[in-house]
Amino acid sequence: MRKHGGPEVFRITGARQGLAADVRGRERRYVISMTIRTLSVIAAVVLWNVERHVAIVALVLGGALPYIAVVIANAGRERPPTLPSTFVPGPTRPELPTGDAPAGRRTERSPGQS
Repeated sequence: MRKHGGPEVFRITGARQGLAADVRGRERRYVISMTIRTLSVIAAVVLWNVERHVAIVALVLGGALPYIAVVIANAGRERPPTLPSTFVPGPTRPELPTGDAPAGRRTERSPGQS
């Protein structure tokens, strides 16, 4: 996704992004992972006689990253986004009090009641 200085664009559909954009994103993640792997293997070689513990950690990282990168790259397409909520609740009305009639009001009695 490119950042432009223009106004913010809202997505109003539940459709996924295009296949070309999805493949491009996967390739980008794979290249970044392989770059980190290459740098960690180079760091392991450079640090082997200087700081052996750090070199071993970098070597393990360089050995594990290809597997992780392939799993991430082949994870599949993203899930379709949920649609934005179009329901806007209206203003709430206050409820009438329950119970007895308000003070100061008389209730009418039918004839025959005392």
